[in-house]
Parts: sequence; C-alpha cells; structure tokens
Amino acid sequence: MNIESTSLWIGLALLCSCQSRQQVTAPVSTIDSTLQTNATAILESKLSEINAQSGQVIIMEVQTGQIKALVGLTKKDSTNYQSCENFSVWQSTGLMHPISLLVALETGKVKLSDKVDTGNGIYQIHGRELKDHNWHRGGYGELTVQEGLATSSNIAIYKTMEKAFANNPQSYFDLLANMSYGKPDSITGIANLKPAHFVTPKDNNWAKSDFAWSSIGYNQQISPIQILTFYNAIANNGKMIQPQLFKDSVVVINPQIASRASIDSLKKALVFNVTDGLGQPAKSDKVLVAGMQGTSSLSTNEDSTKDMYAVEFCGYFPTDNPKYSIIVSINKAGLPASGELMAGDVFKKIVGLLFPY
Repeated sequence: MNIESTSLWIGLALLCSCQSRQQVTAPVSTIDSTLQTNATAILESKLSEINAQSGQVIIMEVQTGQIKALVGLTKKDSTNYQSCENFSVWQSTGLMHPISLLVALETGKVKLSDKVDTGNGIYQIHGRELKDHNWHRGGYGELTVQEGLATSSNIAIYKTMEKAFANNPQSYFDLLANMSYGKPDSITGIANLKPAHFVTPKDNNWAKSDFAWSSIGYNQQISPIQILTFYNAIANNGKMIQPQLFKDSVVVINPQIASRASIDSLKKALVFNVTDGLGQPAKSDKVLVAGMQGTSSLSTNEDSTKDMYAVEFCGYFPTDNPKYSIIVSINKAGLPASGELMAGDVFKKIVGLLFPY
C-alpha cells in the first residue's frame, strides 16, 4: 500500500470514527417523562381551581442543574388548559425578599436577629406608600429580620436594605451583579430567553423611591427559571449551576455567589419560613423543605381588583442535603392572590411525587 492510499485509508477511518462518535453522543433529554406528566396534572388542577391564566413548574437537580420537569400551561378556553412554551416570560417577581436579604447579609451590617419596626404596615418613602399585606389590620409592629421574611413583610425587607445600604443603592445592584442574579442569559432548548433587566440608579428614569420597590421584586424583568437558578445556588451552598435540558457536564456560572456564612443564615431563614411562617402551606410531612412564597402585581394599577398577579413559590429539599429545587409560578387575574396558598400547595404536592414514602 503506497503512502497516498495509506493516508486515504487513515482519513476514512478517522471520518468513520468521528461520525460514529457523534451518533453515540446525540443529545439526551434530562426530562423525567413520568414526573413531567404528574407535575402537569398537579399544576393544571390548581390553575383550574383558581381560574388562573397560566402557570409553570420547573424541577431541577441541585447538584447538576439538570431539569427533570419543565411544565408550561396557559388557558385554552373557559375550562381547559393547553401546554405552552412560556418559559421566557419576562416579568417582576414576588420572590425577591430572600435575595435582597442575602445581599444585605453580605454587607455585614445586618443579621437575622436584628429588630425592625414595621409600624402599622404603611411606610412613607419619598411621597409613596410601601404597604405590608396586612396593613388594613394594623401591620406587624416590631419583628426580627427573620420574622420579617417569614411574614413576607415588604417594610421589614426595605428597612433592612436602608440599614445595609443607607444612601448608596447602587452598591446593592453591584452586589447583585457580583452574585450573578438574573443569570443565565440563555439555556439550550428554551427559546427567546432574555437577559434579566433591572432599573438602577444609573438609569435616567430612576427615582429616589425606586430602591424600595426594587428590593421587593419590582423595577425588573426576569424569568422564573432565572429566579430558580439563584435559589438553586442557595441550596447548593453558593455554587450557581447552569440549568440544562440536555445531559452534559456540569457548567458553573458562579462558584460562590456569597459567603458561606451569609448563605447559611439565609438557608436557616428559609426553613423557618416553612416551619413557622407564611410558607407553611408548602410544608411536607415526608421531608423538611425550605423556600419562599411571593405575590406581585403585574399591572401598573396596583390597587385594581382586575389586576394581573404572579403568585409564586420557590424552594428546595431535603434541607440538610438538597437534591431538588422547584419553582411554581402562576399568573392570575384579580384577588385573592396568594403565593403560599396557591403556588405553595402545588410545591407541596410535587414534593410528594419526589418523596412518596
């Protein structure tokens, strides 16, 4: 065999080898089809019960970022729902309280045991009123920071921000960016996902009162899977992992979003929220879970009963060695709108699927 024919033979052998290797490594979905089916049924039942417009459930493995269920449903007609690819939806979030608290903890200026006075549930900020959900019942008065989180107190969270950041709200946004909040910008298999967007003091339309609303989840556009990515990092002791729909090696977005001490404090508060706070509807009798509920207005007229609301719950379990993180996000028109009672109940039932005994 001459040199030319030998080279040709080697080239063909390499080509065949590459082709066969490519065939072996075809993308493999991370989705668990049984879990997907059961999670869809649970979500559809809740959407129908509360007459919601749409909803999504995302279940992810904490260590790998592999998405085990990706459920999106939207109203088809007055009684039925249909699957939809609504995972790139861009809106404000009711799940910002723990994230803002983590940023404050990182400054070293606040701790969970600090006292904060929420007064009668109405707080004046540069001519605007920040209200707690129980303002019409006279508010919560004095709370610890941990109790403020567990009661979903907007005032407790914002007063904690005031203590941590005083007159420098930009440092809050700088720390958020350092923590990779809002990442990832894209996920293979999820169409039209956009980088999260935030109004900051660097923007021309920034008003002095905006910091209060930013710290509780407004003045931003973010997708639920980006929120889940952050909560998953909390569960993962600070390591932020890229979510994936096709099995691949683990990709680390940020090896440590915050100090281990701050992460541990927040994890303690998220457990307390479920055991003793408003997150109790998400409590499982099979496994200890941690998480946070949230309700946010998606319309400009925050007082309207015709308003569109996002009711959400995001958490992880088991708390001692987290295996799964889950976000439930439901959009519905009008009141009542309760993250803990609506989304938290879906979360609890999905935990039951994953820990049936």
